[in-house]
Amino acid sequence: MKVLLHTCCGPCVIYPLEVLRQDGFEVEAYFYNPNIYPEEEFLRRKSAFLTLANSQKLAAHIPAYNESEYDNAIASRQRRERCCDCWRLRLLKTAEFARVNNFPVFTTALLISPYQDIKAIKNIGERIAQEAGVDFLFRDFRCGFRQAHKKARALGMYTQKYCGCKDSLQESLSKK
Repeated sequence: MKVLLHTCCGPCVIYPLEVLRQDGFEVEAYFYNPNIYPEEEFLRRKSAFLTLANSQKLAAHIPAYNESEYDNAIASRQRRERCCDCWRLRLLKTAEFARVNNFPVFTTALLISPYQDIKAIKNIGERIAQEAGVDFLFRDFRCGFRQAHKKARALGMYTQKYCGCKDSLQESLSKK
């Protein structure tokens, strides 16, 4: 069965891709991330992802970078709401792409991160699935996070230091 895997970066794709393929899924990736700031960071993550996709023979779909889609979706929200709106936007676009391109199922590599609210992502994915008419495949990939990032470093893959948005960059810088 075909599954569309929303991807946020190369390192976070490694483990979910392995698991989904082991489970017999035909995986294609959808790199939709208008939240990533600045655009140079988006390009670094996209490049690392494409390097991985090419090495793994993973078909990749990458819409044009459009930061205003993210800005409109989060519209001056507080952190918790901002993150949920960001996940909602990215999963909605993934589900829409899945429906239009005959993928019966979609999922996300966001489910690998111990830094994300996996329950909120699951709930958002399930609601969007009902609205979009495609299934959301929930898998808790977090057990593979460290292993995937270790592999990414061994491959010399770019690994980011913050979630992606302007606010998470500022939070990361303020911790230093």
